[in-house]
Amino acid sequence: MDGSGERSLPEPDSQGSAAGDDIEIVVNVGGVRQVLYGDLLSQYPETRLAELINCLAGGYDTIFSLCDDYDPGKREFYFDRDPDAFKCVIEVYYFGEVHMKKGICPICFKNEMDFWKVDLKFLDDCCKSHLSEKREELEEIARRVQLILDDLGVDAAEGRWRRCQKCVWKFLEKPESSCPARVVAVLSFLLILVSSVVMCMGTIPELQVLDAEGNRVEHPTLENVETACIGWFTLEYLLRLFSSPNKLHFALSFMNIVDVLAILPFYVSLTLTHLGARMMELTNVQQAVQALRIMRIARIFKLARHSSGLQTLTYALKRSFKELGLLLMYLAVGIFVFSALGYTMEQSHPETLFKSIPQSFWWAIITMTTVGYGDIYPKTTLGKLNAAISFLCGVIAIALPIHPIINNFVRYYNKQRVLETAAKHELELMELNSSSGGEGKTGGSRSDLDNLPPEPAGKEAPSCSSRLKLSHSDTFIPLLTEEKHHRTRLQSCK
Repeated sequence: MDGSGERSLPEPDSQGSAAGDDIEIVVNVGGVRQVLYGDLLSQYPETRLAELINCLAGGYDTIFSLCDDYDPGKREFYFDRDPDAFKCVIEVYYFGEVHMKKGICPICFKNEMDFWKVDLKFLDDCCKSHLSEKREELEEIARRVQLILDDLGVDAAEGRWRRCQKCVWKFLEKPESSCPARVVAVLSFLLILVSSVVMCMGTIPELQVLDAEGNRVEHPTLENVETACIGWFTLEYLLRLFSSPNKLHFALSFMNIVDVLAILPFYVSLTLTHLGARMMELTNVQQAVQALRIMRIARIFKLARHSSGLQTLTYALKRSFKELGLLLMYLAVGIFVFSALGYTMEQSHPETLFKSIPQSFWWAIITMTTVGYGDIYPKTTLGKLNAAISFLCGVIAIALPIHPIINNFVRYYNKQRVLETAAKHELELMELNSSSGGEGKTGGSRSDLDNLPPEPAGKEAPSCSSRLKLSHSDTFIPLLTEEKHHRTRLQSCK
């Protein structure tokens, strides 16, 4: 390449694309200079770098539509992009695939690939998973920000009933919104605990009383406490249902189904007690009421609504289905093998407790899970050796999947904290930008470009400098103001 500082654009070779394969393309990406060859770039003609081969024939309009700046003397194209991401992107020309370097934001890297016009299909699968995870995080942040904005915003066009509905929903669903809402959430949490304790105490014989037929029933005081708790749960559920923005989604939500299962047995039992006796025998009514009372244990799951730790644990278990399935498979194979071996080895003993292989399953389960009730145990030497081996295998099988499950729990818990912090920061940035926009003051001005140092007097400037257009980037950078979207070569080289 000739560095004498030509004043005109070099004409393209008359050989056409055949000669274009032999030329060198010099690019300067973020201050990092790199030489690429036409035959390498022409493998993917749709990419931005491949378009540089024949862009000189189109003049400055074509050149500046592809790059930020161009030096005709050095025949060097300037790009104000991330050089680290560029080193990863050009791997597609050498290896046919792109790997994202560790430490690069996946969303920013995807924007870089879009700028260089490299299709995402060339991105390796492991890197695509990181990109998908980051997209989900951004969508979650946007959802949280939108929820906060919906809570803060007041639409004057809404009616009084709609505003009241939103206030009730915010009061019951957002304990952090106000001090009274936090008090109500704590009260609901305490009532769940009280109701669960009352349910357990009602089964203690010393606290039960005899009814007219001589049967033991719950103490009337405990029943009154139970009725008060159910009344609170019912009122809370109905208020949340009527104030819900999407009632169908609310009714089909898992936690809301748990709420229904927690309060429904009380009303069904009450109906059967007062009306069912006329249609069914008293014994059948009592059995049905007793079965419905067992369903009251579902109210303990209401604690998950007020505990982020329980919600995190539920999500961790949901994400660990593969590990849990692996654990069950290990245990199932071990139970089958050791129960069959135990049954075979114990047949020589006259007082064996292993009557059959299915009966030995119970012994294998309590042994491999380290419970060991002692109702069934081996009596021969080989049987005891088999029991020792099954015990050790059970400990190993249970311990293997625990680490991934704990990792999922910690990862999700930390992720929720990061997303919550990111949503708050996003709101702060939006508030800062809105206040800056209200003052009519932007972060940069045209004078920033005019204050650039002039070219040295001894250096001859290209003749095209008089009509050199301010370079621009094809992608929008939100952190820059509108007046700083254009750059000169001196800024690009910094």
